[in-house]
Amino acid sequence: MRGKIIAVDFDGTLCRDCYPKIGEANEGLIRKLKKMRMQGDRLILWTCRTGEQLEEALLFCLMRGLVFDAVNENLPETVEQFGGDSRKIFADLYIDDRSAAPWEISSCHSLV
Repeated sequence: MRGKIIAVDFDGTLCRDCYPKIGEANEGLIRKLKKMRMQGDRLILWTCRTGEQLEEALLFCLMRGLVFDAVNENLPETVEQFGGDSRKIFADLYIDDRSAAPWEISSCHSLV
C-alpha cells in the first residue's frame, strides 16, 4: 500500500514567513517530512512562489535534504485517477501556516 500524499506550504511553514526573503528553517518539520517520505509518503510542495523565488525555495529545501514528488501540481497517479490535473492539489494531509492547527513557527511580523 502506498503512503499518504502530503501537500506542504513553504512560507510560514517550512520556514519563517519573511516573503519574498526566505526565513529561518523549521528544522523540526523538515526532519518529520523527510522521515515520512522515507516511510513511503509522497510530498508535494504547495506554494504561491513562482519563477526565481520558487527556485530559491526548492534549493533551500534540497540543501536540507528535503525532496518533493511534485511542485504545485498533482501527482501523476492523481491526474490519471481524476482524468485531468485540477488546479486544486489533492492530498491526504495539508500542512500550512494558515491551517486550523499551524505547525509551531511564528512569522517575522510577530517577532516585532
